[in-house]
Amino acid sequence: MKCLLLLFSVTAVCAASVLEYPIPSYKEGDRFFYFPGDGDDTMHLVDAEEPADLAFIEEYTRNPANNKYWLYTRANPNSAQVLVPGNAGSVTNSNINFSRNTVFLAHGWKGNGENTMNKMLVAAFLKNDNVNVIVLDWSELANRSYTTAKGGTAEVGRGLGQFVNWLAGLGLSYDSVHLVGFSLGGHLVGNTGRETGSKIKRIEALDPAGPLWHLDSNRLVRTDAQYVEVIHTETTTLGYSDPCGDADFYPNGGNNMPGCLIGDIKCSHSRAYEYMAASVENNSLLAQECGSLRDASFNTCTGTPLNPMGNSDINKSRTGIFRVNTGRNYPF
Repeated sequence: MKCLLLLFSVTAVCAASVLEYPIPSYKEGDRFFYFPGDGDDTMHLVDAEEPADLAFIEEYTRNPANNKYWLYTRANPNSAQVLVPGNAGSVTNSNINFSRNTVFLAHGWKGNGENTMNKMLVAAFLKNDNVNVIVLDWSELANRSYTTAKGGTAEVGRGLGQFVNWLAGLGLSYDSVHLVGFSLGGHLVGNTGRETGSKIKRIEALDPAGPLWHLDSNRLVRTDAQYVEVIHTETTTLGYSDPCGDADFYPNGGNNMPGCLIGDIKCSHSRAYEYMAASVENNSLLAQECGSLRDASFNTCTGTPLNPMGNSDINKSRTGIFRVNTGRNYPF
């Protein structure tokens, strides 16, 4: 049985199967909200008016090498090779093969390159195909306050874009690049694509963060790559609720994911990368096209369930709003 003290009410809730959080659905302009850490899975109270540490953001982001770039291939699936921006030898002496597709992974707030999201997706992509997987670790900035991490997200994304451009000069093809970002990382990879002139073949944004992003010009948009796909799993508080890609998937309507306790927004948020991993491995999460976001929310979509959500197909092109009804447990 789980008990939570409601910080914004006078009662405590104890339930075996229902989990309630203490604040209502987030709306842009709210000062306080809860947001989970991507690495520790703890729900942190965020003050939207806490000043971002602009001096730290500037110091950290002025050199893209402050980020870490870890390469995994089938030749080294568990032990990363470090790629160093500007050091061509770190690339030529690694297992990277530019004739293969290259997947970049970007974590979210309070995450790191070795968190659950990265481990699941590295394993899934390497099991599915013989690809290069490069994990971006920007944890030194991501583990600051939410307002500071959010304030530096776009610049970190541009730094990753500069790294991709540098790799392109060594032989990487933009048409072979698949960017995958979770939560804050969803907006980060949007800025990566923008930095390359939107040459990147495909972006996959996994429940891109919602709080403080709706009025931000640096948020993810459909023109950030040749093809932008978004999976929305927690549209009430944590994730960006509106369509923002070429294809926007709202599994189970976009909130309260099966297998999560009712109201467990942290669990629903994390389902985005779990669905992605399952789809890369199995390509079995087929979605129906919807006439509107309302149809997706109320499960009144009439399209034939043909369009796969997620997966590793670098050449996806179908656009629209889609819903897929999933199971409770992996692979869903």
